Amino acid sequence: MIHEARRKRKPKGTRRIPVILFSYFLFVLLIAWYFENQATSTLIVVRHAEKALQPADDPPLSKDGQLRAYLLAEMLADVDVVAGVDAIYVTHTRRSEETARPLANRLKLSLNYYEPTDYIGLQKVIEKKHKGKIVLVVAHSNTIPAIVAEFSGSKKIKPIADDQYQDIFILSRPWFGKVKTLALKYGEIRVGVPEVENQGPATSE
Repeated sequence: MIHEARRKRKPKGTRRIPVILFSYFLFVLLIAWYFENQATSTLIVVRHAEKALQPADDPPLSKDGQLRAYLLAEMLADVDVVAGVDAIYVTHTRRSEETARPLANRLKLSLNYYEPTDYIGLQKVIEKKHKGKIVLVVAHSNTIPAIVAEFSGSKKIKPIADDQYQDIFILSRPWFGKVKTLALKYGEIRVGVPEVENQGPATSE
């Protein structure tokens, strides 16, 4: 009887297999969760588009500004082939809201608001809520360099001139490594055509 009972017992190695498999799958899930939370985050920072002259305290966009806002939406609606921009942050000004509105409507996103000079608060909120996502921030000329720097981007961005609206800064923040800052331009771009000295009438061959 005792010998028969011993024969029915499973080998110790066999009993350990479920434990090993469970530990393996738990390890895989933890690794997947880690990389999901440490994925590359992308921050796109632009200045609000051209503003109207009146009213002086909180002007809307001018016609040129409205055109630029729609151009911005056209550019960023499919910036990620999977989902596009995930969140949009604007200040409590008409020019900032109206710059982001065409893109927000197109992607069916609500606008998130931030205080213009609260760079630290903005950085904390975006890092907490949108890690691994693509976020657009519509800022002001005097706050763009500080926002980019706060997100560990380039600290060499020159001051934005009053009539300068075409700049767009893209910060790529990987889960490991240095933040990269791309400086691009959109909207009206003047391309210089080199002047050709007058060498007399052209001859045909």
